[in-house]
Amino acid sequence: MGSTSPLYRYTADGERMDNITDWALEQFQKHYKDKAISKENIFHYVYAVLHHPAYRAKYEINLKREFPRIPFYDDFGKWAAWGKQLMDLHLNYESAKPYRLIREDKDSETIRKAIEPRLMARKENGVIEMDTLTTLKGVPAEAWEYRLGTYSALEWILERYKERKPKDPTIREKFNTYKFADYKERVIDLLGRVCTVSVETMKIIGQMEATSK
Repeated sequence: MGSTSPLYRYTADGERMDNITDWALEQFQKHYKDKAISKENIFHYVYAVLHHPAYRAKYEINLKREFPRIPFYDDFGKWAAWGKQLMDLHLNYESAKPYRLIREDKDSETIRKAIEPRLMARKENGVIEMDTLTTLKGVPAEAWEYRLGTYSALEWILERYKERKPKDPTIREKFNTYKFADYKERVIDLLGRVCTVSVETMKIIGQMEATSK
């Protein structure tokens, strides 16, 4: 099985193949009358276009059953720059500066019971309930708008780290060792970083929308 990369892929025989074809490069250079356009520029351009809300709405049905059709928008350079910004944000999310969420911890003796994981989003209030002890507040509304499929990026993290009990009793007893408490601080840190990425992503998308009006 061959390996893949954003700009190129390798076949099972080890042959490297560009994901942006020579034909595509020729089409872009010809349309924009710019021989300086590179395959990497095109990759960034496409990444931006695929994040454009108007594009996704227009081709919503098509995107579910066929490869995306990429239009030629005005100002190629601007779209390629947006795509590079988005890609840098998304690839380096773990090194993003955490958003300043407000953490509130109840006194563990006050609740007088075992701390139970929740991992629930209260979007309308900008709140994330980590467990019965800890709550994060101050999540900006736009942070929920950056989506990965059917979930926002923040909700995707919450779903990923929830505790789930396997139906099979043997697996549940012998192999279900995951406890959210062991990862809680890591998840809180990750939520802060992804919150920053989500907000910055929506700023760039907002620039796209303003340009398209």
